[in-house]
Amino acid sequence: MKKIITLFILTGISISVFSQNKKSDTLLLQPIEIKAVRANDKAPFTKTNLTKKDIEKVNLGQDLPFILNQIPSVVINSDAGNGLGYTGIRIRGTDATRINMTLNGIPYNDAESQGIYFVDLPDIVSSVNSIQVQRGVGTSSNGAGAFGATINLSTNEINDSMYEELNNSYGSFNTWKHTLKIGSGLLGKHFTIDVRGSLINSDGFIDRATSDLKSFYVSTAYLSSTNSLRLNIFSGKEKTYQAWYGVPESYLDTNRTYNPAGTEKPGTPYENETDNYWQTHYQLFYNHKINAQWAFNTAVFFTKGYGYYEEYRAAQNFTDYGLPDYQNGTQVITQTDLIRQLWLDNNFYGGIFSFQQQSQRSQFTLGGGWNKYDGKHYGIVTWAQVGFPKDYHFYDLTAHKQDFNIYSKLQQQLTQHWQGFADIQARAIKYNINGFQNNPQLIINKNYLFINPKLGITYNKNNLQAYLSYSMAGKEPNRDDFEAGINQQPKPETLHDIELGAEKKTLNYSYGATAYYMYYHNQLVLTGKINDVGAYTRTNTPSSYRLGIELQGKANLLPWLNASANIAFSKNKIKNFTEYVDDYDNGGQNTFQYHNTDISFSPNVVAGCTINFIPLKNAEIGFLSKYVGREFLDNTSKISRSLNPFYIQDARLSYTLNNKIPREINFIFQVNNIFNKKYEPNGYTFSYFYSGNLTTENYFFPMAGTNFMAAINIKF
Repeated sequence: MKKIITLFILTGISISVFSQNKKSDTLLLQPIEIKAVRANDKAPFTKTNLTKKDIEKVNLGQDLPFILNQIPSVVINSDAGNGLGYTGIRIRGTDATRINMTLNGIPYNDAESQGIYFVDLPDIVSSVNSIQVQRGVGTSSNGAGAFGATINLSTNEINDSMYEELNNSYGSFNTWKHTLKIGSGLLGKHFTIDVRGSLINSDGFIDRATSDLKSFYVSTAYLSSTNSLRLNIFSGKEKTYQAWYGVPESYLDTNRTYNPAGTEKPGTPYENETDNYWQTHYQLFYNHKINAQWAFNTAVFFTKGYGYYEEYRAAQNFTDYGLPDYQNGTQVITQTDLIRQLWLDNNFYGGIFSFQQQSQRSQFTLGGGWNKYDGKHYGIVTWAQVGFPKDYHFYDLTAHKQDFNIYSKLQQQLTQHWQGFADIQARAIKYNINGFQNNPQLIINKNYLFINPKLGITYNKNNLQAYLSYSMAGKEPNRDDFEAGINQQPKPETLHDIELGAEKKTLNYSYGATAYYMYYHNQLVLTGKINDVGAYTRTNTPSSYRLGIELQGKANLLPWLNASANIAFSKNKIKNFTEYVDDYDNGGQNTFQYHNTDISFSPNVVAGCTINFIPLKNAEIGFLSKYVGREFLDNTSKISRSLNPFYIQDARLSYTLNNKIPREINFIFQVNNIFNKKYEPNGYTFSYFYSGNLTTENYFFPMAGTNFMAAINIKF
């Protein structure tokens, strides 16, 4: 079962430049705090940029992964089956715990699991102005180690004119989205405020996989010719019915929407088997123009996150909760049904700084920051049939993590056509864990220092750009990896990434190719092994790699027809892998050796295609295609433990009315999975020996068949 309550960390480094604002005749500081962590057009890294217009076309209420689905090497999934609630993304086979995500240059990954939980900031996409996705290690960023990709979101755009916008969507599974956005425009040439509120509800494709999501975003700023001060406050509240157990393989043909959550309760499923989390982010940015070449930025931040998931558990042993067996007269009762809540209560805070120097031939950045995470983990039994005190706390644990980083980047024009890039980052981590739920006496104190260099070169001539880069990244283990004895503690992971790419761009077409080699030392993988404290944790594997090529292109074929497509071929291998399988007959575990097997959840082929027809002015018909090759659920390369390849076809119709009042009305109608394909992009597996036989159980997360979303977006 996944860990679902988490704190999203906020820290960041931002860089600023200046330009003349013609509308207001005021020299304004442009809102590009994310420049420090983004790669610019000439940087030697593999990247995709999405503009505000790109985002608006696909923003119908689904989570961020579904906005990014057409980017090369991306595979997405959804526990509820329709893109709301808990969603996930993998890029080049890399899961969210290895993808670095920042919001305005501020880290967004959870401090301990290092995962990304999009559900805790519902509809954040409606406040986003641009997105950059870097594949591979990429440039130095803030927060969790980038072990396959980085995702950077920017919200701090300046709107000169007053605006009001109302977005309403409705779709299958009783899905509703309501968003209201209001902006003051520029007041007195110096002040601006932007506000958003969102409500999203859905019953979900999977049984009882409901979502009740609320969020708001407020940003206000003061701007002058040499300074800007911006405050962002945004918050999300989510309540989702648990759907993370998956559907047993034997149910896929007969009951694809089956949800085992809550079924431990006798009779009807427990109605409040839910996940509940509240999260509020505070970001305060200050930018200062020192002179024509130098700019300075600093920011402070604070995030408050708290919440719990609730579950009905049957036949629980009193001893597992630190209580003696219950005496009922002469009868000794060892088990009881109960309802419990598993809580997190977290604070994350810190500060950052950055300097940028920009001249005609070079750009230099020096940045750094410090942050601290203070987390409380605790469990409460809120009800039991017998034997438990009221609101009994059965564990209370704390964790603390400090992260200090400093980096410098230099991008230098070498000749007319050649540009060099150098980047080095030092990141120091101190992590203290004061016990685990099942091992409360296990205390962990770890310190790490990572030095992450990056070098590259870029060639530009006649609309052709080519680049070569090498990057190295280090990453600490996740919280759960440390639940092991002193002799089985995990080692940090190291990634060496080589990227070779070329792209040709003209007004009417572009095409490109990227070849990459990502070599992992001590990559942490699940093996099924039970360690010396009785926990299933990931184990370091000495050598593994990803080798691939990504091809992409787009073209304006006719005035009424354009298309874009991408395809990625890859080879993802673990050189030596040991599988551990529980032996229920004899006790202990049996082991099996494998060589040169596929890394789990790493398809050899991923492709996407979009074709747009423009039959008349302001109207567009789009066809969106996606193909994902076979993915293995574990690292054994067994077909019986895999996700079948799938091809999905969607279609979208949009039409825009331009008026004086309202200024614009946009209609969007999208049909997903037109051919009603039955497919599962995510799952898990486990095996055991029982009665002399090897049994393997697979669980899958099916996606919805043919479904639709319709939206009316009104701009005043």
